[in-house]
Amino acid sequence: MVNKEIKRIYLDYAATTPVDPRVFRAMKPYFLNEFGNSASLHTFGQNAKEALENSREIIAKTLKATSNEIIFNSSATESNNLALKGVAFANKNRGNHIIISPIEHNCVINTAKWLKKQGFEIEKLDIDKYGIVNLDSLKKMIKDETILVSVIHANNEIGTIEPIGEIGEICRKRNIYFHTDAAQSFGKIPIDVKKMNIDLLTASSHKMYGPKGAACLFVRKGVKIEPLLHGGGHEFGLRSSTVNVPAIVGFAKAVEICNKEMEKESQKLIKLRDRLIKGVLNKISGSHLNGHPKKRLPNNANFWFEFVEGESIVMHLDSYGIAASTASACSSPKLEPSHVLLAIGFKPQEAHGSLRVSLGRWTKKEDIDYLIETLANVIKNLRKISPFKKNVY
Repeated sequence: MVNKEIKRIYLDYAATTPVDPRVFRAMKPYFLNEFGNSASLHTFGQNAKEALENSREIIAKTLKATSNEIIFNSSATESNNLALKGVAFANKNRGNHIIISPIEHNCVINTAKWLKKQGFEIEKLDIDKYGIVNLDSLKKMIKDETILVSVIHANNEIGTIEPIGEIGEICRKRNIYFHTDAAQSFGKIPIDVKKMNIDLLTASSHKMYGPKGAACLFVRKGVKIEPLLHGGGHEFGLRSSTVNVPAIVGFAKAVEICNKEMEKESQKLIKLRDRLIKGVLNKISGSHLNGHPKKRLPNNANFWFEFVEGESIVMHLDSYGIAASTASACSSPKLEPSHVLLAIGFKPQEAHGSLRVSLGRWTKKEDIDYLIETLANVIKNLRKISPFKKNVY
């Protein structure tokens, strides 16, 4: 039972974000007044169409793309499925070899597994202990049959930022399509699809203070890709379905706000993040930082604690009003060790002791200090009853 009297502190922004009030205000008219179907020819429909295209333009400019390269859909999962499956089936006459990193989001991992069952060859790149892709490994893996490389821009669990520009350059020189899942990074750090040689990019609204139910896939002009959904030919024939105009308007407004506030917000979050990391590592013995100490998202801190389980930590923190997670929100209910932590060299029992703390627009210094104090007590108490090892700390 939830204790409603406890002050609640949300530190799971990587799972989802609250809708910014400014975003909500921008969306509201398209639920109530401008509710037309953007495919209709009458005034209601054309007003919705105008809002749709304005939103497309805002997002395209942010990525340094053109409007007709932005394909709206329902989620990052759908975008990633469209990118991998769409490219695979449209280019199978060229080859059947696809390269991914071992620390992709589950929707990329599982899409790749499905494609393997369809006859495609899937290979995973080498990474270091921080989760950064080995570029020499990529160069060696590429062969004549390689049609696609997919590497996450910033990892959703440990926050490590990949050398996307360098990966894109390698792929462009070999005439191979390059896709990146930027669901966690878009709106937090700058992205230029041209300079970074990106052919396909996934972005998601609800990771950046927009509504759930809206996302997009950037598809560079000239990329051969097959649609997943067939119907009325919406979104340049690549994603049939009546377009979710209110959510897309909210998505674009969220992008607009992030553009204006990204630098200032990033500086604020880095200070809070570093305060959190320093506080936890200094105050709690047997604590370790996961991911790269510097090349990480401004809002991400991921730890593992010796002799305790992450699920227990999360449950105890929640009883004190603090929301955090053990891993990706999509995989945490499975109670399996994180494939990301296993990929960077963790033993299963170590991976089970992880905690992801992700900060956001409304995180305060007092929230961080409260978390550090509370977490120290939680870890101390859990170690007293730990079946792994007792009387160590």
